[in-house]
This record gives sequence, structure tokens and C-alpha cells, in this order.
Amino acid sequence: MSAKRIAIIGAGISGIAAVKACREQGFTSIVCYERTDHICGLWRYSEDDDNDVDGNAMIMKTLVSNTSKEMTAYSDIPVPEDYPNFMVNSYMSKYLQHCADSISFDKYVKFKHQVITCRPNLDYDLTGQWSLTVMDLVSGQVFTDICSGVMVCTGLNNRPVMPEFTDQHRFKGQIIHSRNYRKPSAVYENRTVVVVGIGNSGGDIAVELSTVAKKLYLSTRSGSWIVRRVGFRGQPFDTQFHRRVLNTIIGLTPYRMQCYFGELYVNTKFNHRLYDLKPDHRLFAQHPMVNDDLPNRILSGFVTVRPDIDRFTENGVIFKGDTDVTPCDTVVMATGYELSYPFIPGSVLPITKANFNLYKNVFYPHLKHAHTLAIIGCVQPNGAIPPLAELQTRWFCRLMAGELQLPTADKMLKDIKRKNRWIRKRFHSPERHSLEVHWIPYMDQLAAILGVKPKLFKYFFTDPVLWWHLFFGPCVPYQYRLNGPNSQFKQSRQLIVTVDQRIRAPLSTRTRPKKL
Repeated sequence: MSAKRIAIIGAGISGIAAVKACREQGFTSIVCYERTDHICGLWRYSEDDDNDVDGNAMIMKTLVSNTSKEMTAYSDIPVPEDYPNFMVNSYMSKYLQHCADSISFDKYVKFKHQVITCRPNLDYDLTGQWSLTVMDLVSGQVFTDICSGVMVCTGLNNRPVMPEFTDQHRFKGQIIHSRNYRKPSAVYENRTVVVVGIGNSGGDIAVELSTVAKKLYLSTRSGSWIVRRVGFRGQPFDTQFHRRVLNTIIGLTPYRMQCYFGELYVNTKFNHRLYDLKPDHRLFAQHPMVNDDLPNRILSGFVTVRPDIDRFTENGVIFKGDTDVTPCDTVVMATGYELSYPFIPGSVLPITKANFNLYKNVFYPHLKHAHTLAIIGCVQPNGAIPPLAELQTRWFCRLMAGELQLPTADKMLKDIKRKNRWIRKRFHSPERHSLEVHWIPYMDQLAAILGVKPKLFKYFFTDPVLWWHLFFGPCVPYQYRLNGPNSQFKQSRQLIVTVDQRIRAPLSTRTRPKKL
């Protein structure tokens, strides 16, 4: 088993999880190829324009995680207690660096190495091996690496989608994609800016640029439901929403009723119809925007919500339904990304968002040795990605070790068809939401395959305190180290039952005198 060579492409969140899973499974021949000179993927902020090449994910300076630290952690490496509940990118990159250091990640990673092609080796039908053509970006040397298995950990945000509106070429101002936005610099001061798109990036950029721009228009085709990081009584929202008790209740509730009560809750924060943001689709039919500040910026007049752009002029845009030109200087396209694995031939992995057919979002069933190639982190959950990616990598390593087997191709294809029917039935635009998974159910599916799903029935009798926190408390990732293979993490129970203390810890920053 240890003689098998495992290649990992990408050194971000999923890449670190992949190396960690390989080590705990006993593999010793591990290599991680990273095209940049750093780990952390998109969570490492850089103002270096030289970093702006296709394939390098980049972020704005003030990017904050939409999921809280206790829900975002790897299952056996807790985030330091004093870190803020929602980590800005500097804290997230420090946490990832801490995780990398704890597994001696530097021993396995080759920086400035770009995988040019990843294709089945000549003896693939017999061995399942893969041939990687790799370029050393420093020396220019190109070499081949033959591997027993490959984990693709390059993420989702690599190839930006740039729409083409009518007469867009006539516009004399600046047009950029949100991936090229860094901070509200002097370039944007006293300018009129149009942000196109109402996803998380569009909302964050609109809020931030509205602090310096003369006027900020947020253009949306369909509107969006907006949820806040700050939940009931000031607690992180995801620690309240992602609980097994609530997941059980939701599972027993008709879909329309789920949406009704969910919309009732988010409208208590602000009336979406009043703010002209109410979409035609129901709350759970599309990813909501996570933003605490946008309603305030709209209410204060710093942001004006407008419809989709009809066409451009030399000095501005005309919104749909308007006849007059709205002058503007800059247009930011917050229009998302395509799936992109340019190093894998389309004949080997013909995967797009519109035609997404991976078993459990990880394995391509049409390959003869499907278990030897895993696409890690290719999910859009309503929760944090690191715990999901970690479970995916643990699954791959158990398969490569021969301890588990994938179902037959027919069974995997039936599961994919069942998932696609669910997506078509539930989501507003199925081709855009083919990567959607529900956080707790998806993790439990993977955990059940791995044999690490927490044994609630057992704990009800043997450890009622733990059972209470597992069922009624936040569904923190540490619970997937309580039992089963590779679960030698003695802190897991303590971290589960003290999660409220860890949530409060970074908020207790003021020393108050004791009452006499």
C-alpha cells in the first residue's frame, strides 16, 4: 500500500486535506504540485499583479469566510479558540498554514510546478495508473510523473465567466471581473460604478466600493434572498442552522413549508420586496447571498439596486426598462466561474456544470478504474467546504488502500440520475446548481461509506451528554473522528461539548470588574 504514489494537484484547502488523508492512511510516496509559490489557494491575499494569470484564484483584501470557524475546521485540527468566529482571509490563511505545518506539508509540495496534462498511462487498463506531464516554472524543465492515483484539488474559481452585453465593445470605461478586484483604492474614488451580479462576491464588492464611489449601482437579473452571518441573539448563523435536530425537522417538512418559514425568518431582518430584491424563486431554490451590510447600504442610499443591463453606450449603460443612459465609469462583472480542468482531456473527463456526472461529486463512473481519479471540493454546499473535502480525501485514500470499493458503474450512474432528478425538482436553474449538496446529509453519506458516522443510538445510552450535543448542538466536523477508521483524535468529544465556549471566547475581550 505505502508503495503507491499519490499525486495531488493544488495546495489549497482541498490539497492540504488530501496530504493529511494520505499520511493518516499510511501512504509515503506523496507529491503535491502547486503552480504558485504558496499554499492556501484563494485564501492567500496578494496585490501582486503578476499573480493575475488564468488559473490562479484571487480574492479581495477584506474577504471574510461565510462559514464560522467551528463549522469550517478540519475534523482533527481545531481553529485556535481566540480566532474570530468569521475569519477574514488573513486568519484563514494562518489557520491553513498551521494545518500544513502540523503535517509537514512542505515535505510533499512542489511549488512553481504546473501540471500540463493528466491522462491515463499506457498501462492504465491493467494498472489504473495516471501519467502527469509537469512543468517546473522556474527552470522550464518538463517531466513525466507516473502515479497510482490522483486527487484534483484546484477548486471551482479558476475560469471567470465574462458576459457579453449588447454594444459592450463601445464602452470607453473600465470593465473588470470580480476576481481582479482587490480593494477600494483611489482608482474608484468619486466614480460611478456598476456591479453586475448579486452573488456573494457582487454583494461584498458593492458594499465595499460604495464607501468610496460617487454612486454605486447593483445590477441584478433576478434578485436574491439574503441571509446574515449574525444569527439569533448574535450567534453565528450557521451554528444555529446546521444542527441534526433542525435537519431532521426540515427533512420531515414539505418543501414549500420549508421555504415559507425560511422566507419568514429572513424577511424579519428586512423586507426583500420593499428593497426590490425579492427573487421569483423560493428561498431554497438557489444559493442565497450571505451579507450583513448590504441592506444598510441600500437604506442609506449608498447602493441603488437596478435591473439587468440591456446594453452599453460609450459612457454608460441602459438598464432594462429604461430609455435613458445611466452614466458610469467602471463596471465590475461579479458573474461567477466555469468548471475548468484544462489539464485533463475532455475525452477523459467531459465534465461541465451543465453536464455534471460525478458519483457523489467525486468519481467519474465511466472510467475503468474510477477510484484512481478523484475531483475534490467540487461542491456548492449550504455550509463549509473544508469538512466535505476532508471526507472526500479520506474516502479516496481508503479506496486506494484497498479497504473500500466503489459500487458498480451502473449503480453509480443510477445514483447520479437520482441526484440530478432531485436538483431539477428543487432548484431554480438546474444547470447552474448541479454542484449543490446539503451539508449535513452529504457529510453523513460520505461518513457512512467510511464507517465514521457518529453512532447516535449508541451514545444515547452510553454518553447522553455527548448525544445531546451531537443531536441538538452545532454539527461540528469533530464528530467524524469519534469512531471508525483513522479516528484516533482524543480531543473530538471535548471539542464537541465545549463548542459554545469556543464560540464565545473571541467575543470576551473586555475585562469587567467583579461585583462586590
